[in-house]
Amino acid sequence: MPFSASSAVEQHTGWADELAEHLPKVDALVTEDDTPVDNIFSEKQQRLLVESLYNGWAGPGEGRPFLALANVGLFYAVRQPPLVPDVLVSLDVQVPADVWVKPNRSYLMWEYGKPPDVVIEIVSNQQRGEERKLWDYAQLGIDYYVIFDPTEQLGAGALRVYGQHEGTYRPVATGTLSTVELGVVLWQGVYEGLEQTWLRWCDAAGHLLPTGAERIEQEHQRAEQEHQRAERLVAQLRALGVEPQDG
Repeated sequence: MPFSASSAVEQHTGWADELAEHLPKVDALVTEDDTPVDNIFSEKQQRLLVESLYNGWAGPGEGRPFLALANVGLFYAVRQPPLVPDVLVSLDVQVPADVWVKPNRSYLMWEYGKPPDVVIEIVSNQQRGEERKLWDYAQLGIDYYVIFDPTEQLGAGALRVYGQHEGTYRPVATGTLSTVELGVVLWQGVYEGLEQTWLRWCDAAGHLLPTGAERIEQEHQRAEQEHQRAERLVAQLRALGVEPQDG
């Protein structure tokens, strides 16, 4: 039988329609409840983690996108309430073109086809259940679970990192998230006018991923260094009796 482009399209459309019939219905999902962020530090910490990825990281490899979100519902089953990590990072997916349609408003695992690779929880009190989420996140197959407890509410240290191992988590002492080519470290410094100990991303070599403001400052410093080198060269030439030519 000769190939027919129109029949191929019709067949593909039929498969797509059949698949759509079996996808979970999401109309009744509550993807936003307008619950406010619990405190100023947590809001800034979430933003620091997300924006430094987009400003300072090229991603896990050439041509591989990533998605970083803060305080967005992670839906793993239609009839179960979502988990809401403070920050999630998912490799090889990207933000959908239309973020207003219901399936794109949150992280629906069946839509993205995979769990996130990293989730981070920032402890602000003893009632948020970060310890209980160890089992939840492990069962979903999330590679890494990071707990940042800046005021040590849980009494187990400021930073704990767990890595996936056969459906459970084991501590990662170095803070290295090897499968995503990132790491996490504690950093004492100023972010948006607030000096605190912050949780920061670092690359495989241990260098901090810069924020947008830090990148601007770094570029300014490089430009200033180049200007100073040029001025020194001009002074050296003049000392030798050579007048530099403009341009």
